[in-house]
Amino acid sequence: MTNAADPAVVVVTARPDPGGLTRLFASSVPTLVVAEPGAALAAVGTKPVDLVLIEAWSGLDALGLIRTLRLKPHLAHASILLIAEGDPAETRRRGLEAGATDVVLPPLDASDLALRGRNLIALARAQGAVESQALALSREVERAAAESQEREREIIRRLMLAAEFRDDQAGDHLTRVAGCVLAIADGLGLSEEEGNDIALASTMHDIGKIGVADSILRKPGPLTEPERFEMMQHALRGYRMLHDSPSRLLRLAAEIALTHHERWDGAGYPQGLKGTEIPLPGRITAVADVFDALISARVYKPGWPLERARRFLEEQSGAHFDPDCVAAFLSRWEDVVALVEERPADRAA
Repeated sequence: MTNAADPAVVVVTARPDPGGLTRLFASSVPTLVVAEPGAALAAVGTKPVDLVLIEAWSGLDALGLIRTLRLKPHLAHASILLIAEGDPAETRRRGLEAGATDVVLPPLDASDLALRGRNLIALARAQGAVESQALALSREVERAAAESQEREREIIRRLMLAAEFRDDQAGDHLTRVAGCVLAIADGLGLSEEEGNDIALASTMHDIGKIGVADSILRKPGPLTEPERFEMMQHALRGYRMLHDSPSRLLRLAAEIALTHHERWDGAGYPQGLKGTEIPLPGRITAVADVFDALISARVYKPGWPLERARRFLEEQSGAHFDPDCVAAFLSRWEDVVALVEERPADRAA
């Protein structure tokens, strides 16, 4: 729909008063009469109009003008009424194919033409209103989706806090793991959005340890077989905590919690998955998690130097780890070093 100061109807005609065309709409809507196609194109400019009425005459490429008008996005819903002489069926077919909304052949009836024109104006305005409503609805859906995603991220941040309460080192560990996940995802050529999602979800990989006793989590020596079995349950517990969430990100986190201790050679847990049976987010997180665990001090060991941890990943490529994930990680080694320098791991046990 046009502003009051803009023409709602543009009439393209070579005659000063072709059957009253110039007076059909002047009393109800702003109307502009032009005699040249160039003037018509200048009149519509970049602003929408409701109706373009074109009376064809010798020397005017009316069909070409219609096609040109239809190329303008802001005229997508404008009505175009073509008045042209010729064989009725052929003239109408060619006009509609070119993009005209309606085609009228002489002799002209002023009342009929005025009625057609008013109907076409109403049609254009109704289509414009529908488009505006659809655009408003689309924006509302986008806003709601953005709010939902932010709520998901807030839930994950809160769960991260819960993990940190159990382990003072968890915060930096999770931050470094997420950074390493981003590096691997980038090295694999994943999209930024996919990489960000996996990185955020990866911070929940050990959430199941909330259910593991401190006497096991903080034990300074080797675990007994029953203790090791209990520790291994954190993968299943983390999955059970998250898998049935309506949140897409939490379901992704559940998948990572379940599979980040699987091994490429099938010797991992809890399901003994092998190779690409392991979901890619789990394979990515496995590399990032083990690397950071190696360089970080624990109650039972000191942290390794970066180069030693790197060599371990290289040696275990194709055994413990997906070779592509290791290669992607090493291809972003400088980024990993910068991350560790920014958020250093405690190397002393």
